[in-house]
Amino acid sequence: MLLAVDVGNTDTVFGLYQSDEWEYIWRMRSLVQENESHYESRLRLHFLEAGLWFGDVDTVVLSSVVPAMTPIIQKVLRSMFGDEVIVVGPDIYPELSIAINHPHEIGADLIANSVAVMTRYQENCVVVDFGTALTFTTVSKDRKILGVAILPGLMTAVKALFANTAQLPEVPLVLPKTAIGKNTTEAIQAGILLGYEGLVKSLLQRIRQEMGGECIAVATGGLSSIIETLQDEFVEIDTNLTLDGLRIIGERLRPNA
Repeated sequence: MLLAVDVGNTDTVFGLYQSDEWEYIWRMRSLVQENESHYESRLRLHFLEAGLWFGDVDTVVLSSVVPAMTPIIQKVLRSMFGDEVIVVGPDIYPELSIAINHPHEIGADLIANSVAVMTRYQENCVVVDFGTALTFTTVSKDRKILGVAILPGLMTAVKALFANTAQLPEVPLVLPKTAIGKNTTEAIQAGILLGYEGLVKSLLQRIRQEMGGECIAVATGGLSSIIETLQDEFVEIDTNLTLDGLRIIGERLRPNA
């Protein structure tokens, strides 16, 4: 059994992989003020409720983009599963090269996403990750991360709007039927969701042009299905893409493999 852990800015995701599928996926809020006991007690409870034994886990892979939480989660994993925790970094996967100026600046989740798509597809690909940040990671068919575009994610943009505007209410992230909002809720939905629809299409078009026109796109992240009109842009929408990249890394580097 393989345990993949993805520490993100909003949530930390734990995925248990066995028998060619993700049997369990658990989410916890990423709270930097909490100590190891908080996360360990919750993870132990998940295992208990699922009737699982810690000793059944033979591989643990950790990806983190929250430096303050990395040692905390590492301690939890080592306490529960032993010292052999694979921590994802720019040099972790020999088959993938990172052709950017400062490889250690790239997020571990983007490395995992890139490993996943280069394993599934042998062609130029851009991974669009709809998370706390909206990222576009371009991977060439010769297994290189060529670069990344980053901007605030959908929910981040909405929260920023609410935080700085006293009279605007919180609204659901639902794609509106028109760009001409007739009330405050529709106006925010039109501006954010339709605005991001155009943004994603424009950036994908620009990236494809720079790649000579040959570049597929894959979407991931918790909000990847919110803008339904973007679905035709992607050959695949997989919310577990990061976990799957971690799985591939773990199987490649599994202790005693």
